[in-house]
Amino acid sequence: MADQVAAMCEQLIKAVNVMMDAETNQIYRLEALKFCEEFKETSSFCVPCGLQLADKAQPAVVRHFGLQILEQVVKFRWNNMQQQEKVQLKECAMQLLSNGTHSILEEESHIKDVLSRIIVEMIKREWPQHWPDMLKEMEALTSQGEAQTELVMLILLRLAEDVITFQTLPTQRRRDIQQTLTQNMESIFSFMMAILHVNVEDYRKVVSGAKAHCRVAVATLNTLAGYIDWVSLVHITSGNCHLLEMLCLLLSEPELQLEAAECLLIAISRKGKLEDRKPFMLLFDDVAIHYILSAAQSADGLAISVEVVERRYIFLKRLCQVLCALGSQLCSLVGSDVEVEVPANLSKYMEAFLAFTTHSSQFLKSSTLATWGSLFRHETLSKDPVVVEMTIKYLRASMINLVKTGFPSRDDNPSCEYSRVDFDSDEDFNSFFNSFRAQQGEVVRSACRIVPLEAFQIAAEWLQYQIASPIDTGDTTSKTAEGLCSLLSPSVVQWDAMTVFMECMVAQIFKNLDEERLPIDQSMELLQAVLNYDTKDPLILSCVLTNVSALFPFATRRPHFLPQILYKLFKAITFEVGQENKGPRTRAVKNVRRHACSSIIKICRDYPQFILPCFDMFYNHVKKLFSSDATLTHMEKCSLMESLVLISNQFKDFTKQKAFLDELMASVVAEWTSDEMRHALGDPAVFLSFVGADQVVTEQSKDTDTAGLNRGRLSFCLYAMLGVVKRSRWPSDLAEAKSGGFVVGYTPAGAPIYRNPFTTQFQVLLPNLLALIRTHNSLFMPENMARLSETFSRAHEVMDAEKNVVLGLSQHLLDIYDAPVYRSSLERMQGFFTMLYDNCFHVLGNAGLSLQQEFYTIEKLAEEIAGSAFVSLDHVPDHRLRPMIHIL
Repeated sequence: MADQVAAMCEQLIKAVNVMMDAETNQIYRLEALKFCEEFKETSSFCVPCGLQLADKAQPAVVRHFGLQILEQVVKFRWNNMQQQEKVQLKECAMQLLSNGTHSILEEESHIKDVLSRIIVEMIKREWPQHWPDMLKEMEALTSQGEAQTELVMLILLRLAEDVITFQTLPTQRRRDIQQTLTQNMESIFSFMMAILHVNVEDYRKVVSGAKAHCRVAVATLNTLAGYIDWVSLVHITSGNCHLLEMLCLLLSEPELQLEAAECLLIAISRKGKLEDRKPFMLLFDDVAIHYILSAAQSADGLAISVEVVERRYIFLKRLCQVLCALGSQLCSLVGSDVEVEVPANLSKYMEAFLAFTTHSSQFLKSSTLATWGSLFRHETLSKDPVVVEMTIKYLRASMINLVKTGFPSRDDNPSCEYSRVDFDSDEDFNSFFNSFRAQQGEVVRSACRIVPLEAFQIAAEWLQYQIASPIDTGDTTSKTAEGLCSLLSPSVVQWDAMTVFMECMVAQIFKNLDEERLPIDQSMELLQAVLNYDTKDPLILSCVLTNVSALFPFATRRPHFLPQILYKLFKAITFEVGQENKGPRTRAVKNVRRHACSSIIKICRDYPQFILPCFDMFYNHVKKLFSSDATLTHMEKCSLMESLVLISNQFKDFTKQKAFLDELMASVVAEWTSDEMRHALGDPAVFLSFVGADQVVTEQSKDTDTAGLNRGRLSFCLYAMLGVVKRSRWPSDLAEAKSGGFVVGYTPAGAPIYRNPFTTQFQVLLPNLLALIRTHNSLFMPENMARLSETFSRAHEVMDAEKNVVLGLSQHLLDIYDAPVYRSSLERMQGFFTMLYDNCFHVLGNAGLSLQQEFYTIEKLAEEIAGSAFVSLDHVPDHRLRPMIHIL
């Protein structure tokens, strides 16, 4: 038999070498693989051959294959084996553990792995019933040397993974093993901690064998990590949290700190009864917090080798998570029923935490936000002097953290180095930073609630500094205009960050300070400085406008500032980069103009009573703009009309509001109800001709002809309709509504029935609106699709920009603001059709909301809507149904 085994082993060795040789022909490799697999499944010589091949005199690939054969036997033949064979195989396997491997530093990791798996497979089948002394045998093995100790740790880890984590065995066996593990957990933990303690001590003392002891310590820490997340908290916190204290000490050991941090993180992240978690507060004692603080404050120390840097950076991420988890336990325990005091060393913890908030890595900074938020919102901790002092430091740190720097493709900031590890591209980083900044905004708002006046001082200093600083365009200037900033210019990122901070601060100062404590005079000085600041850079002007809006609530205490504010905003509505610039506007310029319109709408929406005294001045200025400035877009005009309607609601007089709306909308009503428009809106063929979709247009000819003007007329009418129907309201106070003539009766339940000053006009406009919806739905019928010219054959398809959004493809950051808004005739037509369809449904949706009973009692309304919005739906593509579903 011995000869047969030897011959078979020789064949198997040849087959393994053929499989592993890179030069082997694929056919031979497959034949060798088939031979080996058939042997494992069918041969009766598996155990003797496996043991012979696993001999440590053999090459590693052969030994690995021999051990795999033994693993296969245990997994698939164990139940069919005689008891004597099982005992013999188990003894052989234990012999392999004892002396079947090379020294700990020489042995291959995959050999250790497969050898530990063989033992675990036996344990899963035999322990505790048929192998009661397994744990004692494992403990005895550790006395034989470092190699055996490491193997025992691997076995215990694999066992926990299979039983608890992956649950890769039958339910009854899993219960038996888990129960036995739990019963013996105290001794298992004592055993592992003793092994860890001994090897760490030896590692620190011995020079020659230090690496071996270090390897055992790492294996023990990894095994502890596999148990800490599921064992009873008692084992983790026993002996005054001796285990956790030991892990804190190891944070100072470069070779062990990562594994120690992993264990700490799992332990401190544990949930459970608050009473059981109370011992975690011992981590705030002098020794533990000292080591945590030391490790955190050395956070920027980078080694020279790339590999070490990466390991070091991963350690910093884990340590940051440890501090976050510790903060979470602190917030849960302090102020709860278990009566935990605010720790005396809280300031040291906060210093450690701040070290990560001021680290160069944007990822590490972002990891701290949730915990800062919890601390600032905590009823007890937020009032603690240490936290109050740290809040001011946090706000100072956020002045740097809010600045968008650290793009992986650049080298203009220390954080770029870390971003190259964390992010695949600038787009990836940009997406992360936008989310990061939104989270920062929440935390800054929470911080401002604690120290509102100090936050105001920080914002005021920052704004004054920005106003006094010359504009720095940096090396990434705008592509479309000489000397202008791009989104990445130093001045823009600073203005942008300061603006975010200002908005967060102002929102909170009014909520958290009494009227007499508000810094009105200082804020008026700031507002005056902002109003006096003049810039021709669209990106910076956009930030200036946001600051005007942010500081506006202070101006309500000083009404004489209002004309200056309105002048600044009106000037921005007509903003151009240069008089000679005749090309299409960049998105940055359009955004400034739109921003100014939005700011005016916001002011009129939030402070209409305050603006009311200036109504005539406002209205006259708007009329003057409409008649003199041909560059105003339809949306800009309609935004101004919307603002006027918001102020006019304060008349609180139905007759006066109706007269004003009649005058404001006279030209729109005349245009929309004209015979020409009625004819165009009622027939698909005429409509397509009216908007120019049946014409061939070349990029040279540009369609600034009648069709383009017609599209403009339609857009203006719809925008105006939408703006007025959305904003025209009756007074919210019932007494004021009654005296103003808005109440026309009461429902049977006693609720008042109101009338809207825009209803009469809306009823005149509605027939053509429904005709347009019906015609638009009909455009998708085959005969009307055929009428589209070659230029506009794709006019009804989803726009490329929208496709990119759906697919998650982002345009390059710098291109977004430098590019013209629409580049081609087709894109303009696609945008027009999309806007038209969306706005039709927005008008209908808002009409129901604003006019209420007056809308729903329009004669034959249901039939009219069914005969327009629901016509030809079989032909309407799915993406066009979205506004109908979302809005109606």
